[in-house]
Amino acid sequence: MAIQENAYFDAIIVGSGPAGATLAKSLSEQGKKVLILEWGSDSPLRGSFWQMADIAAIPSKGAFIGKDLSLLIRGITAGGSSAINYATAMLPPYDMFDRYGIDLRAETEEMQQAVPYRPLPDLLVGPRAKRIWQGAEKAGFEWHKLDKFIDVERCQAGCHLCGYGCPHGAKWTARRFLEDAVTSGAQLITKAKVTRVLTENQPDDSHLAIGVEYQTNSGVHLAFSERVILSAGGIGSPQILQQSGIAGAGQQFFIDPVIAVMGTVDEKFSAGEVPMAAGLHLPEEGIVLSDLALPKPFFHLFTAQAGRFDRLLAADNTLAIMVKVKDSLSGKISANWASKSLCIEDKARLDKGAEMAETILTAAGATHIYRTHHFAAHQGGSAAIGDIVDSNLETEIKRLYVCDASVIPEAWGLPPTFTLLCLAKRLSKHLANRMVAN
Repeated sequence: MAIQENAYFDAIIVGSGPAGATLAKSLSEQGKKVLILEWGSDSPLRGSFWQMADIAAIPSKGAFIGKDLSLLIRGITAGGSSAINYATAMLPPYDMFDRYGIDLRAETEEMQQAVPYRPLPDLLVGPRAKRIWQGAEKAGFEWHKLDKFIDVERCQAGCHLCGYGCPHGAKWTARRFLEDAVTSGAQLITKAKVTRVLTENQPDDSHLAIGVEYQTNSGVHLAFSERVILSAGGIGSPQILQQSGIAGAGQQFFIDPVIAVMGTVDEKFSAGEVPMAAGLHLPEEGIVLSDLALPKPFFHLFTAQAGRFDRLLAADNTLAIMVKVKDSLSGKISANWASKSLCIEDKARLDKGAEMAETILTAAGATHIYRTHHFAAHQGGSAAIGDIVDSNLETEIKRLYVCDASVIPEAWGLPPTFTLLCLAKRLSKHLANRMVAN
C-alpha cells in the first residue's frame, strides 16, 4: 500500500510482531490514524521450509552467526517471530516488572481472553512428547502440559508445521491482530525498512519524535506522526535507536540460548507432532525443559552440527528435549550485526539443564544421547526499562516509545510472546490517554 508522501498519522508503529500488532489493533479500534511499517512480507504462510528460511535465515536480516558459530534467528515477516515460533504461552514474571513500576496483571486477564491460551488436549500430544513425559515422571520430574497459542479445533494431529508457519490457521500469530488493525483503518506497508526516527529540537534542548524515514524498493520515504513506537524486535529496535541518536541502545542483550538433547529409542515415530506440548519451568534455576519434535531438516542440521553423523539416519527413532536457559546481559548490537558469547555461568546453566534432559531420556529408554550446539531465537533486553526507556516505555526522545522484547529489563529465559502482548496492551492505554489529553 502506498501513502501520500509526508502523510501525517496519530501513531507510526515500526514492526508488526506481537507488540506492534497489539498496539496497531488497539489504537486503530479507538479511531486513531495508524501507520504500520513492516520490513518483511505479508505473503500467506504456507508451512514450507523454504518460506521459513526466507523469513528467518537470510544473514544479517533474519539470521546471525556468532563468533562461537552459534545461530541467532528472528522472523522478518508480517507477524514477526510469532509466525514461526512454537506457540508456547507463559505468564509474565510479575515480580520483575513490579520492580520497575509496571503491573501487568490486569492486562494478563484481558489478553488471555483475546488469544487462544490453553494446553493441548491429549489427542494433540504426540507420541514423542508422551514418551518423554513418561521418562520425566520416571526420573522424578514434575512434567506438565504447557499453555499454547493454538486453536485446538483447527490443529491437526501429526502436523509439525508450527515452526514453518502454520498453514491451517490453527496457531495464533500476530497477523490476526494485524488484520484487525487494517480492518479498523490502519495502513500497512510491507517490505518497508525504517532506518531512523525523525526528530525536532525543542527550546529546552530536548528532542521530539515527529516521524520516520524508511526505505522501500521505490526509494527513501518520510512519514510523520504525533507519536512513534518502535516494535522492530530485540535487534531491530536498538539499531533504529542508534541511528536516531540514542547510542546506549544495543550495548547488551539476552538471547535465551537453547540446546537440543537427543537420543535414540526402539520405537519408530510418525513424521510430526506439535512441539513443546509439555515440560517444566524452574524459575529459580533459569531453566525450561520441554519435548522438541524437530522437522527432519532441522534434525539433520543440528545432528550434523553436533558431529553425530552416525545418527543422521535415526530421525524417526529419535527423542529430543529442548533446554532453554536465561543468560546474562552482554554482547553488542551494531548497525548491521548482533554478536554475543555465553559466559561461564550461562554455559553452566545449559550444562545443568542438559544433564536433566539426559536423565529424562535415559529413563525413557534412549541410547546414543548427544547434545547440539546452542542456538537462540529470543533477543531482548537491548533497550531495557530503567535504562533506555521509562516505565511508560518512552525514550529520552519525547513521544518515541519502544515496545517489544528489547525493553525487558533483566535476564529472561521464557517464551516472551504473552508478556509482549501485555506490555503492548498497557502501552496502548497510556497512549490513548495521552492522545486525548493532547
